[in-house]
Amino acid sequence: MYYHGVKVSEYSASVATPSVTGSGIPFVVGAAPVQSVNGKVNVPVLCNTYAEAIAALGYSDDWVSYPLCEVMYAHFKLYGMSPIVFLNVLDPATMNNAVAAADKTLTNKQYKLPIGAIASTVVVKAAGGTGDAKVKDSDYSLTYSGEYLIIEVLSGGTIYSATSINVAYSAVDVTDVTASIIIGGYNTETKATTGLECINQVLPMFGIVPDLILAPGYSHNSTVAAAMALKASGINGIFTAKAIIDVDCTSSGADHYSEVAAWKATNGITAENQILCWPMVQFGGKTFHLSTHFAGLSAYVDYSNDGCPSEAPSNKALAADAIVTDGGSLVYNEVILDITSANILNAAGVVTALNLLDGFRLWGNHTACYPDTAESKDADINVSRMFTYVGTQLVKKFWSKIDRPMTRLLVDSVVNEANIWLASLTTEGKLFGGRIEYLEAENPIENLIVGKVVFHIYLTPTTAAQEIDFVLEYDASYVTSALS
Repeated sequence: MYYHGVKVSEYSASVATPSVTGSGIPFVVGAAPVQSVNGKVNVPVLCNTYAEAIAALGYSDDWVSYPLCEVMYAHFKLYGMSPIVFLNVLDPATMNNAVAAADKTLTNKQYKLPIGAIASTVVVKAAGGTGDAKVKDSDYSLTYSGEYLIIEVLSGGTIYSATSINVAYSAVDVTDVTASIIIGGYNTETKATTGLECINQVLPMFGIVPDLILAPGYSHNSTVAAAMALKASGINGIFTAKAIIDVDCTSSGADHYSEVAAWKATNGITAENQILCWPMVQFGGKTFHLSTHFAGLSAYVDYSNDGCPSEAPSNKALAADAIVTDGGSLVYNEVILDITSANILNAAGVVTALNLLDGFRLWGNHTACYPDTAESKDADINVSRMFTYVGTQLVKKFWSKIDRPMTRLLVDSVVNEANIWLASLTTEGKLFGGRIEYLEAENPIENLIVGKVVFHIYLTPTTAAQEIDFVLEYDASYVTSALS
């Protein structure tokens, strides 16, 4: 449009500029209404703002069908964090059902199809379905807006004076997004990578490493949870992450806290790189999986500690006003947990939410391997995540040393630089202590000859103050001193 002069525009601040963290970066697999924006399928999408996410993936308040929208809403609008990587696996081209032609009554020259309608498949005819198909952008327009694909008849078109039109179309079928679609893999015939396997593409595409893996709405499936744990154990063959899993909160799963431990055992959610969450969370009339809030809150706490996961997200404020289980048909049943029942969940290696003194807070410090494994390195969330963090940072810091001449100068430079960094983490209270050593016993001559050098890292992250006891004792001497 031609313009000559000075103009002013305003930018809506309804969503604050997100804070950028170097840790707590989620990789989220699921479905989004990409048919509304011609979005990508099985391609990682890096988003730094809420607007970017909506532009790339579309948005709907139907989070049961499109759980990626739940995560984008919580991560950007409730916790104000970035970046986040989404992977949509809903393919409108193959996952759709035809909707038979039928006459539709126009209101204000418009008819609203559901957001699931695929614009490229819409066929508009005159009422009764007779005659040739009408011409898009001449007789009618198609626009996605909110929860709808809006058909509007255009002035000058052949159906502008009509009160009804005949419409046929195809709509996406979100039920085609099954556990196997979420898990994905590599197809040797098509050379296509899909589902969780796409996490290996994030680093070469964007230069970042996700350390939280989510699939809300699907992770309660034991095969999906196992696949998430497998990917978390080795991203790009180098890095590790945490798989954030939701307990099935329906009546067929565990809709009471006393049933959760048995569900966990039955479904084999016992790995050190899995974090298990129960139940669901509500806020402002919207219902979320607790894994979604765990990711947002973890990113926020990491950001508050200079992008380092040294502090546990437990006992930090959740954007929640209720916790619920899933009664089916969009009916949710409120859960009231006291400290005793919440601690029973924690003792089973389950993270929950607790409203005790000042609003809802995340509650729980253990990964899913607890109580079978109690070693802090595996069982404590912040300790385990610190091991992941230190490992990731070491790879990033010293990747440039690869293929340099393997001299004593190289060895000393690695030791000195790493020790300075570990000492800084200790000074900042993120570690109790840490050091790196080059041990001759771990570097035999046969390894050195072929260019392999090993460094030994000794590392002790700080642990969460999980139990604070105050012992009260009656001291009669105060009576004597008060009356003397």
